[in-house]
Formats: sequence, C-alpha cells, structure tokens
Amino acid sequence: MARKADPSAVSGSRRAQVGPAVLVVVIGFFMTFVSRGLGDSFMVFLVALENEFGWSRSSLAGVYSVYMLAAGVSAPLWGYYFDRFGPRATYASGLLILGAVMVLAGRSTQIWQLYVTAGVLSGVAGSALGMIPASNLISRWFNDRRASVIAVAHAGIGMGIVVVVPLAQMSIDASGWRSTYALMGLVPLALLPVVLVMPWRRLAAGTPSPDPGSGLVEIADPDAAGRGARSGFTMRQALATTEFWLLVQVFFFTAAGMYGVMVQTVPYLISAGLTPLQAATAFGSSAMLSIFGVIAAGVLSDIYGYRFTATVSFCGTLLGIIALLVFSSLPTAWLLLTYVLLFGLSQGARGPIVSALTSWIFAGSSFGTIYGAIFMLMSLGGAVGGFGGGLLHDLSGSYLPGFAVSMLCVSVACSAFWMSARLGNQSRGAVEPRR
Repeated sequence: MARKADPSAVSGSRRAQVGPAVLVVVIGFFMTFVSRGLGDSFMVFLVALENEFGWSRSSLAGVYSVYMLAAGVSAPLWGYYFDRFGPRATYASGLLILGAVMVLAGRSTQIWQLYVTAGVLSGVAGSALGMIPASNLISRWFNDRRASVIAVAHAGIGMGIVVVVPLAQMSIDASGWRSTYALMGLVPLALLPVVLVMPWRRLAAGTPSPDPGSGLVEIADPDAAGRGARSGFTMRQALATTEFWLLVQVFFFTAAGMYGVMVQTVPYLISAGLTPLQAATAFGSSAMLSIFGVIAAGVLSDIYGYRFTATVSFCGTLLGIIALLVFSSLPTAWLLLTYVLLFGLSQGARGPIVSALTSWIFAGSSFGTIYGAIFMLMSLGGAVGGFGGGLLHDLSGSYLPGFAVSMLCVSVACSAFWMSARLGNQSRGAVEPRR
C-alpha cells in the first residue's frame, strides 16, 4: 500500500523552492535599480559640469548617448559571458566596473574622460547588471507567472531613475559633483563582497520539482542547469528563425518610436506654451507611471496573453502621441493628462513581454547570448529614433514629421505580434523551440 507523502515534508520542499526563487527576483530588481539609477544620473551632472568647464550642452549630452549605445553593443557579449561563466562572474564584473568608473568619472578634467567613464564603461557595466542576467535566472524558476515576475525586475529600471537621480542632485547641491561621483562609486563596490558569497549554484539551478500551480518551472537536471549546460537553441540556430527577427522587430521599432518622441517631448511642450518646469514635470510624471505600466503588462500577459497585452499597450502609446500632437493646437489640461497617462503607462510595457517570450522560445544554454543580441538591436533602435526625431525637426522646422514616423514605428512593432502564433501564445505552459 502506497504511503502518503508527509505534509510537513511537502511544505518544507515548497519553502525550500520559494526562498531562492524570491531571492532571484529581488536580485534582479535591485541590480537594475542600482545600475540604471547610477548610470542615468549623469543627466543631473550636466549643469555642474557645464558651469565648471564651459563645455557645451550638446557635447555633454553626447556622453549619455554613448552610454546607451555602449549598453546595447555590449549586451550580446555579456549574454555570452553569462552563458559561459554564470551569474556570480557576471554580476561581480559589472559591479566592479561600475564602481571603478564612477570614482574615475569624479576625477575627470577632460571631456573625453567622461565619454570613456560615464559613457562607454558605465554603459558596459549597466548591461552586465541589467535584464540579461535577471531574465535568464528568473526563467529558470518561474513558469506560468513568468511575465509578471520579469516585470518586477524590469520595474527596477524606472524605480532606480526615480529614486537615485533626485538623490544625486541633492548630493551635488550639498557637496559638489566630484564628491557625488565618489559616493556613488562606493555603492557597487560595497555590494561586490555580498554578490561573491551568494549561493549562485543553487540560484542558477532553478527548481527541480515545482508544486502544481506554484508557477515554478521544472528543470529536469539541476546540476546541468547550474553549469549552464541545458539544451536549446544556439545563436546560429536562433538567427535562422522567424521568431528571433520578429522579436527584434518589436524591440527595435518600439525603441525607435518611443525615443523619437521622448527626446523631443520637453522642448515640444515648451513650444506649445508650457513653462520649462511644467514641461519637465509632465515628462517626469510620464516616466514615473512607467513603473506601474511595466508591472501591469507582466500581470496582464500572464492572464490574457502576450498579443492582447502588447496590442493594448501599443494602442496606449499611439493615443498618447496623438494627444501630444493635438495639444499644440488645443492646449488643454485633459489632453496633457491623456498623454501623461497613456504614454507613461505604456512606456516600457513591452520589456517584460519580449523578455518572457525570448525565455520561452529560446530557452537553453545560449539564452543570454540570444537575448543580448535582441537587446543590442533595441538600443540601436533607440539611438536611431532619438537622432532621427531631431533630424526631422531640424529639416522641417516642425515636430509633426518626427512624431508621425514614431507612430509608424510603433505600428510596425505591434504588427509582429500578429505575424506569429508563438508571439501571441498564452504564457501558461512552456513553448517548445522549433528546429
């Protein structure tokens, strides 16, 4: 006669699985919080640097552009590095680089030094600490609630900017920009010993025996998973699939469309009659709402599926841009509020969707490399959109052409979800990779 399982043993097994799973999510959120908060804080250093050295605003703004490009270009390399050496080496390397470059940036006397430290190396470090390792680890622990959990890690990006950037400004006002950089450099360096002693073998292994309905994903061989030896697509095989290029289409054109508008929003609102403070407040409020939009997108994806959630978010983006365009002719509070709510809540919403889809379709030992390549092309799209929007404004003297192209890009990004059954698949149940 079969003996019933000991309830206390079952409960203990569940606790043993949930603890590391929660820790993986906390690590993902906190690392994105630190990396983007410190990296994006450069925007509040502009005035202090301009006042001390007399450098032009455009040359200083170029540092941030280099930072974003470096984060994207280095993403596939960090993905490969993660696949080869694991999370301990990836996170430790990122923290070491970020801490060192923050300290060195505070010693800058030439603008090229800022381009190297706050630009190139800060972007490289941010990529190592961002969603590439977080998505990889989370996908090993969570199954039917994967998009929701990945969204929590994504929310660390917006939260880091909202929290760290004002704190950096306060520190600059109190003690100067050099001391602020030195202080910020101590944060990742202080985290380094903690990361080195974490139980990464256990965290990288995933859960071997999930309870039904728990949302945890089953990995048949946890030892192999811990070594990064799981089967799946190689990078070359992924490049040959339609799904890879559709995910690139989503990320590239979403970034191009969003940055084509975001870079021009504050000057556009000022030209429409708002004061600089009012324009900055509207833009900042929109960015703050993205934190809630990202989490909502993950939850809705788990309930209603990727295609529905993505389509709703893209419609929100399009309606937000339309409201922004009409505002110049009809400057009413409700149109401005419509832009802030719709554009803000949809901003970043596609991040957890693409991350979750990539982890389903391209699960395996090369996931980090594959996701890194997709992320790199997203960054390229953002650079193209930001530059293209400014160029179209300079050529036409109007914001309309740039905003119209951004709306077209958003529509192209949305269409990818209707071109493949896999991109519209409900997130419950793993998607088997097609060879």
